[in-house]
Amino acid sequence: MQITPQMVKELREKTGAGMMDCKKALTEAGNMEAAIQYLREKGLAAAAKKAGRVAAEGLVAVLVKDQVAAMCELNCETDFVARNTEFQTLIGQLCEQAAVTPTTQFDKNGVVDGAELGNRPFVKDEAKTIEAVLQDKILTIGEKISLRRMAHLEGGDAYGCYVHGGGSIGVIVELRLADASKSHAEPVKALARDLAMHIAASHPLCVERSQLDQKIVENERAIFRQQVLDQGKPENIVPRIVDGKIEKFYSEVCLLEQAFVKDPDTSISKLIESVSKDVQCKISVGRFVRFKVGEGIEKKVDDFAQEVARMTGM
Repeated sequence: MQITPQMVKELREKTGAGMMDCKKALTEAGNMEAAIQYLREKGLAAAAKKAGRVAAEGLVAVLVKDQVAAMCELNCETDFVARNTEFQTLIGQLCEQAAVTPTTQFDKNGVVDGAELGNRPFVKDEAKTIEAVLQDKILTIGEKISLRRMAHLEGGDAYGCYVHGGGSIGVIVELRLADASKSHAEPVKALARDLAMHIAASHPLCVERSQLDQKIVENERAIFRQQVLDQGKPENIVPRIVDGKIEKFYSEVCLLEQAFVKDPDTSISKLIESVSKDVQCKISVGRFVRFKVGEGIEKKVDDFAQEVARMTGM
C-alpha cells in the first residue's frame, strides 16, 4: 500500500496522533479504519479527544547561552498543569531546542509558529519528533498541550531577558554596541535587564517609529480625527490636534520614546544615551521579542450554573 501525504493528513485529523505515528499506523495496518484501530490500541489516539480543547494557559520560558537568546511559549488547559514539574522541564528543553534551531527557520523578528517545527527531531531524543514528544506528554499529563511559538535571536552583542509572574510574560531584547568587547560591562548588562523588564511592563510595538506599520498609524489617525470632530472642534484646528495625539501615540508604542518604568521622567532613548556615555560606547537596541501566555487565544468561559443544570436535566 502506497502511503500518501493526504492519507497521513486525514488520519491525523481523525485521531490527533502525530504525523510519524500516523504514517507508521497506515504502513502497519494497510487501510484507514485499521490504522485508526491501531492508534487506539497503542494509546496514541487518546489525544484526539483533547484536540478541540482550548489551551490558553501555560508558561513562557527564556534561555540565554553563548550569545544566543531563545524563548518558548508552551500552552496547556489549566494553570495547575503549568505548575507541574514535568511541564516545566519540557518547556526548558524546548528552549534548548529553539537555541540550536537554525535561524533560517525563524522570521526576520526571530519568531516561528511552534507547529512549523513539529517534524524536527527533539533535542533530547532525536529518535522522536517534537510533535511526538508533545503527544506523549498529552497522554501522560492528561491535558491538551501545544507549542505555540518559539523565538531565536543571535548576532547581537548583548542580550537581556526577563520573565514575569512565574512565566506569564517573557521578553528577550538584543543590544548592539559599537565596541562589542564592552558587552560584558556591568552597566550594559544592567541596561539589558532593565530594558527587558520595561518591555514586559510597557508592551511596545516596535523599537522606533519608522518600524511601525503605517496601517496602524493611519487607523489611529482616523479614530483621533473622528473623536476631535465629535467634540465639535473647528475644522481648521483638527489636523493640529490629531498630529498631537499621534505624537502621544508614538510615545506609548515605540520603545525609544516610552517613559522608563523605573524613572518616568526619563525616556528609554535618554536611558540608553546615559549608559552609552558611561561605558564610552554607542549602544542601540536591535530588536526584541515579547511573549505573553495565551495572548490572542480566546479562552472558553464556563457558566457553572448552566453546567450543573445540564448535568441534572434542569
